[in-house]
Amino acid sequence: MEIDFAMIDSVMRWIVLPIAGVVVYMFNRQAQHHTDIAVLKSLNEANKNAHDREMKEMRETIKAIFVKLDTIEQALRK
Repeated sequence: MEIDFAMIDSVMRWIVLPIAGVVVYMFNRQAQHHTDIAVLKSLNEANKNAHDREMKEMRETIKAIFVKLDTIEQALRK
């Protein structure tokens, strides 16, 4: 049995190496996507926390306004 190195070289050059290149490219893209998703998740969490904080401040402000209005109403009724 004779080994045909030209055939092995052709298979390596035209089949194995392009497939390996595509796999490496896909791995790098997947790693970049993973990083992008992690950044987006942390940004979303920060925005959610800021929104929740603002809503809490608005609720407290509205409560204070209503308390003030109640005291003004009570003062006017006297």
